[in-house]
Amino acid sequence: MKTLSLCATLALLPASAFAQDATANLMGPDGSDMGRVTLTQTPNGVIVSLDAQGLDEGEHGFHVHETGACSPDFEAAGGHYNPTGAEHGMKNEAGAHAGDMPNIYANAEGGAKADAFLHDVSLEEGVEGTLFDDDGSAIIIHAQADTYEAEAGAGDRVACGIIGEN
Repeated sequence: MKTLSLCATLALLPASAFAQDATANLMGPDGSDMGRVTLTQTPNGVIVSLDAQGLDEGEHGFHVHETGACSPDFEAAGGHYNPTGAEHGMKNEAGAHAGDMPNIYANAEGGAKADAFLHDVSLEEGVEGTLFDDDGSAIIIHAQADTYEAEAGAGDRVACGIIGEN
């Protein structure tokens, strides 16, 4: 009975109660600090927690991208993280990419805080879906909202951070 009680308690703890296994420091195209993303491995996937600033007010696409690079420009991060070759979009029957996350919303001051959960990724090296493959992974925030359809339509990349192990 104590085990059940402990498991129920752990399930209700906020993401901050677990060790943060990886981080991505976000930067703007001009190199400015735009916040931080923390990633926490759980038994069922990865919790992604965003604390960003300097964004335009409104919705923005928020994704894990396939390459751990932000320079010479944010296109260096490649496409969405997609180790299984799925199509894009949470509304697409053939989607979504493993790195697709819900849109975030920046307030009038340009700040955004959000948590997302990715079932099909891992922070463990050498396992299927690891974000720490040979070329790493990055977090990208886009200028507009993702459509959640087959075509993302989220526009320019306005923030990028390379995911690094803690």
